[in-house]
Amino acid sequence: MSRRIARIDLSTTEHWFYHLERGALDVSLPPLLEKVLERGWRALVRSGDPQALGALDKHLWTNRPDSFLPHGLSDEPRAEAQPILLTTRAENENNAQIVILVHGAEPVDLSGVERCITMFDDTDPDRLAQARARWKSARAEGGPVSYWKQDAKGRWAKQG
Repeated sequence: MSRRIARIDLSTTEHWFYHLERGALDVSLPPLLEKVLERGWRALVRSGDPQALGALDKHLWTNRPDSFLPHGLSDEPRAEAQPILLTTRAENENNAQIVILVHGAEPVDLSGVERCITMFDDTDPDRLAQARARWKSARAEGGPVSYWKQDAKGRWAKQG
């Protein structure tokens, strides 16, 4: 399957690749979003699959009984005020400092974005190929790029 990979302007944006090997997205994403909020940042989670985005929305409300992640969908009122915005749209509607790409989403305009994370599962050959192509493109741009894998306990560890 041939996909057009968007050029990534990394002159000021860090691009991190999170390789899901030990935990599914619904397990791995909430702790990352918690860290984003602890840092005082806003997050834009962009999905390439509207149905999967709906399931992720429901999951974030019930992820842990002792807390919740404040978030909303881009088609709901006051989307721009959400600290975590879930979307399939290309705009950074909530002026997020971090963009997280899931379910094969392509990068949004990264102007003013501190960090862009691509989360991918290696059990899907198309997603793996997409991540590899995006990695090559990002490296060719010359900006800060890093690769993260889960260790035996499921914690993220920077590689190389």
